[in-house]
Amino acid sequence: MSNLADIIEQFILRRLSAENSDIVILKRNELADEIECAPSQISYVLSTRFTTEKGFIVESRRGLGGFIRIARLVAPTTLYEKVAAEIDEDTPLDDILAIVEYWQSHNLISAREAALITQYCAMLYDFVVPDRRVPLLRMIFITLGNH
Repeated sequence: MSNLADIIEQFILRRLSAENSDIVILKRNELADEIECAPSQISYVLSTRFTTEKGFIVESRRGLGGFIRIARLVAPTTLYEKVAAEIDEDTPLDDILAIVEYWQSHNLISAREAALITQYCAMLYDFVVPDRRVPLLRMIFITLGNH
């Protein structure tokens, strides 16, 4: 028989699949009642099995209006390739920097990678004409996806 952590994990994964989206919002106490466990056991499973390294972002609020929002991350390689494909001559630097900031804040890239990409992109926007800038911007994001 599976241990309780496995049961909780499978329950949450089934709910994610049933929602037909990559986000599910749950109430910790209701989930604990349904599975017949303590809310702290739900917290344990969330902190060990639903991490960014395993492809999830978990937002948790406690209290009366509390909830747990679990989002499944898109595979990073696909994410980088998608951004690279969407870059064109009209893409403003602010959009690129917002993406880099978002990725760093969600631990998809390191602070060092974010700083390097930010500097690289700023130089491209300052010194390279748009039609030559696009392939260079795409290259940096595709490189992220390959490593």
